[in-house]
Order: sequence, then structure tokens, then C-alpha cells
Amino acid sequence: MVKQIEIDGNAIHDITSFYEQINRVFMIGENWRIGPSLDAFDDLLYGGYGALQGAQSVELIWHNMDHSREALGYQATRAYYLEKLRPGSPYNQTLFNEKLIALERGCGETYFDTILAIIADHPTIRLIGQ
Repeated sequence: MVKQIEIDGNAIHDITSFYEQINRVFMIGENWRIGPSLDAFDDLLYGGYGALQGAQSVELIWHNMDHSREALGYQATRAYYLEKLRPGSPYNQTLFNEKLIALERGCGETYFDTILAIIADHPTIRLIGQ
């Protein structure tokens, strides 16, 4: 049986609101939420809790995907990388600097692109963009 989960892309205006939307639809029945982390999002998609508990396959219907693509595009991604590069940041400075340079040259992944790649790595989840 295929489980359907729907994301409201119009509710996504930035990275923070992306995770608010993800927690709203995926963390049903849980008393905890995932934080703003791509690794946490990836882990969530393996299932075992929330909306994915017991699901063998999922249709993830992303309404207003173009709005989300814009909201999580160049500007949001650049701000995300700059935050990772701030002085004293514990993150891999070389990696995030390379990602920032690629983004600014027009050949790097946006935050939205990374989200799509993470979803694509989960064969039990079929993304349907609308």
C-alpha cells in the first residue's frame, strides 16, 4: 500500500519554514521534531517513526514546488553557506567555501537541489511535484 504525504510549497519561504513544513507533515504523532539539518532530513526519510512508520512506499506530493524552489534557491543557499563560513564556525570551511564559489559561478547546488537529491536517494519515496 502506498502512503501519500503532501507538502504545501507555499508555506515554504526559507530554510526554517521548510523544516517547519517537514515537521508538520512527517512528525505526526511524535513528541519531538527534527532540527534544521540536511542530515536529519535524510535520516527522517528512512522511516520508522512519524508519518513514515510502517510505510513500505510513499508518494510525496509537493504542491507549489516552484515556489519552494525559488524560496530555497540562490539567496537562501548563499546565506546558508555564509553562515557556515562565519568566524569560529565548527563546519568544514574548505567544503563550504567551495560550495559557495560554485554557487556564485552558477554551477553549484542550491539548498532545494540538495533536498531533491536526498529524496532521490530513497527509492521507497516517489516525489510528485505540482
